[in-house]
Amino acid sequence: MLARPPILRSFVLPENTSSVCIRCLRRLSRSPAAVRPFSIRSQRGAVAAAAGRSTFTRDYFWANGTLKETFGRTTRGLRNGSPQSKEAIAAAAAELPRAAPSAKETSQEVPQELPHRRRKRLREESLRKDPPEPESAEASYPIAPDASSRLTTVSSNLPANSIRRLLTTYFSLAKPRLSFLIVLTTTAPYSLYPVPALLAPAATAAPSLSTLTLLFLTTGTALCCSSANALNMLFEPKYDAMMTRTRNRPLVRKLISPTGALLFAIGCGTVGVAALYYGVNPTTAFLGGLNIFLYAGVYTPLKRVSVINTWVGAVVGGIPPLMGWTAAAGQCAQNGTWQELLFGEGSAGGWLLAALLFAWQFPHFNALSWAIRDEYKFAGYRMLCWVNPAQNGRVALRYAILMFPVCFGLTYVGVTDWGFVATSSVINGWMVYKAVQFWREKGHKGTARGLFWASVWHLPIVMVLAMAEKKGLWERIWRGLFGQPESDLLLYGEDEDLDEEEPGVDASVVDRGRLT
Repeated sequence: MLARPPILRSFVLPENTSSVCIRCLRRLSRSPAAVRPFSIRSQRGAVAAAAGRSTFTRDYFWANGTLKETFGRTTRGLRNGSPQSKEAIAAAAAELPRAAPSAKETSQEVPQELPHRRRKRLREESLRKDPPEPESAEASYPIAPDASSRLTTVSSNLPANSIRRLLTTYFSLAKPRLSFLIVLTTTAPYSLYPVPALLAPAATAAPSLSTLTLLFLTTGTALCCSSANALNMLFEPKYDAMMTRTRNRPLVRKLISPTGALLFAIGCGTVGVAALYYGVNPTTAFLGGLNIFLYAGVYTPLKRVSVINTWVGAVVGGIPPLMGWTAAAGQCAQNGTWQELLFGEGSAGGWLLAALLFAWQFPHFNALSWAIRDEYKFAGYRMLCWVNPAQNGRVALRYAILMFPVCFGLTYVGVTDWGFVATSSVINGWMVYKAVQFWREKGHKGTARGLFWASVWHLPIVMVLAMAEKKGLWERIWRGLFGQPESDLLLYGEDEDLDEEEPGVDASVVDRGRLT
């Protein structure tokens, strides 16, 4: 067999063929690269790669002190890739400092994270690492927890057989924050009633109503509200447990038995109606009992039947101002019958104040319910916020606009001065502006929260403005500070002379003339 020339052999075969197996050598001889001229160094590299030999020897790794300490005990595991060596390599690599990626690599390989997505990701990671406690979960709820939920939490942390726990639990049945708001809407019309000057002890003094009657009015109203709220909780603990806002109520958590809640409701209702009957008048007592029936017997079951429940609830909210008006009117009436107190002369102011509270509840509740519309739907409550979201916004806007003619009517019938029309229009305009945003955006983009807080501030501001601009209030204040005008003194003296000179004239006629 003829030997190949040295030059051709140098192109085809490596110098040291003893380290290459026969199979790799044949594969290399059949490849097209075998007949191409290339350097001996490149031949060695190709043969080494084909043979699977690593160019990293033991001396290469020993140059790193950390790796030498890690793998100095065995080199076979490093070569063969045993599990122990892989774990050691991973641990050593984690300890080594990593080089910061360049700006070019970051812009090309890693997409830039938007700020809001980064905040959302960090928030989710923090929640996964540290789940929120029940109290912090309630704090992040779109609606602030009511007083009943807070009192229930306090009651559950007290000793089981303590009197304080029992009183706190019963107090939570009354929904004290809601009851306090209703009492305020009752006392404001009581103070707005135009008391005749006949009740004034002197010509320069402001006429006033009975303080004792006011005490019976506020106490009876608060007890009637407590009875209605307790019955509301008693009738729907199953559905209260489905909503975050109501699942902390005492009957849901079984802090009190249904029998105990029923006895509490009956006791509060009986005492409340009796206080209104004997301390105020029968008409006001009838309105208090009617409110208990409408709220617990009509509004509560109707919530799962039709969206008309919102209108029934608005009627319930409009009755307390009428109660305050009839309580004041009963002290100035001639006969004191329900026809005179509700439909007699001067009763228009009470109905207008009731209409103000009736209209106010729609923008307030429609914005409030929109934030938890999914929970209302899950619990089966028929509310406009999820049944018909478009109508939900229209109804809120419609009744917000109704505030303007109601406030104008209070001035027209003589309850307030004409300045109340201008001042109330400012706050009513703010309410309408928020209602328009709520209607256009259908509750999104924070418009529901904006309308809710506008309604929270609207009611007390309007009530305070009405009491500050009550008809004749500033005239009496001026008269008390600087004395009665001279014309009034002369007129009052002439009346006294008339009484002395003409003893046959009826005194009641003279008194009626003074009132006119």
